[in-house]
Amino acid sequence: MITAAKNLSPFDVNMAYDAGWTACTAYSHVALEEVTGLVQDAIFSRGPRGVARTGVFLGGRDIHLAMDMLAAARAAMVPPFEVSVFADPSGAFTTAAAMVAGAEGWLRRGFQTGLAGLRVLVFGGTGPVGSAAAILSARVGAQTQIVSLLDLPRAQDAARHCNEHCGVEITAAYAGSDEEILTLMDTADLVFNAAAAGVQVLRAHQVGRSARLRVACDVNAVPPAGIEGIGVMDNGAPLPGAAGGALGLGALAVGNIKYRVQQGLLRQMHEADSPQYLGLDAAFAMARLHVE
Repeated sequence: MITAAKNLSPFDVNMAYDAGWTACTAYSHVALEEVTGLVQDAIFSRGPRGVARTGVFLGGRDIHLAMDMLAAARAAMVPPFEVSVFADPSGAFTTAAAMVAGAEGWLRRGFQTGLAGLRVLVFGGTGPVGSAAAILSARVGAQTQIVSLLDLPRAQDAARHCNEHCGVEITAAYAGSDEEILTLMDTADLVFNAAAAGVQVLRAHQVGRSARLRVACDVNAVPPAGIEGIGVMDNGAPLPGAAGGALGLGALAVGNIKYRVQQGLLRQMHEADSPQYLGLDAAFAMARLHVE
């Protein structure tokens, strides 16, 4: 288990044990250029048969670095010395996949539509979960915008990194006042909140303003709600006061999907007959299966 951070997440360690792995060894403060050496030391130490008992998990907080580490780990393999690799920095890939797939499911069930062509606002999009959700939304054809309530340049930097690294088209917006938020909400079809826990980014009158809003998803489980009116258990519940009949998706509903996705991918790399290389796209594909 490799991370660029000071510590490996205990959440990821517990998930790995529960998925069937019998030992988890942490390598922290790992730089990108060190991934090749660590992976090759692991694969060459066990022989072509024994190597199947090994897997590599990539953590950290930087989703773009994790993507680069996944590519570096894959390039380091020398068949038949080859192992599975799963990247999920800060749980961002599996959480974002659960958010987008969950919202997509309620768009389909409640409004008979998908994400393609819709206008999506991502609050907290400068963080790992929000950026990953923005990437997935853009990849399926949504007009996606990362919104900052504090700093436009930071939102612009996050959008630029996503665009350059993933070949998507995400824009940035600043909404520091009630009027600016209301203006954005007037044209929003879907809203994701992945801002810091305990921070309310949207109040009830701002949510209720948009006649276009169809689904709002909030992954903040710490009071107050990140989006006022969404309960942590809400799973397609009507959003109080929403002019267009929007549905709400709360933190625990998203977390239930996220848990099953991360467990499923950890089991997949443990049980598969061939090496698996699992990142954001794999997480989204599995999340979609869990909302069918």
